[in-house]
Amino acid sequence: MKTNTPPLKLTLVVAVALIDTDNRILLAQRPEGKQLAGLWEFPGGKVEPGERPEETLIRELEEELGITVKEACLAPLTFASHPYETFHLLMPLYICRRWEGFVQPLEGQGLKWVKPQELRSYPMPPADEPLIPFLVDLLG
Repeated sequence: MKTNTPPLKLTLVVAVALIDTDNRILLAQRPEGKQLAGLWEFPGGKVEPGERPEETLIRELEEELGITVKEACLAPLTFASHPYETFHLLMPLYICRRWEGFVQPLEGQGLKWVKPQELRSYPMPPADEPLIPFLVDLLG
């Protein structure tokens, strides 16, 4: 069934579940002034033109968290597809267990290491929520 609504612009964003040695996942809280401020999400960002998702994650993790990630340490897990009011979000989710450096909040965001079964206790953007069962299945 065809409607007269204009098609939504497709936005490609990539995210990562950083997993520490205790099988906890890093969540970042969106800072004040940003859309969806205060919600918790998996780190990542918008894929720039000509950039591969893995390159985006490597760049974003360095900028936002001060860590160095090698492409070989990024493993695709699943993806989210979610219609927002003005765009449609497509978000691959990777997992990463190895990085260099110490995670720090370089953009003023809150950070929290969370056990998989506790993820639902943190309010998340609608696109992030469907990713939780995959992480719970993976990590228990």
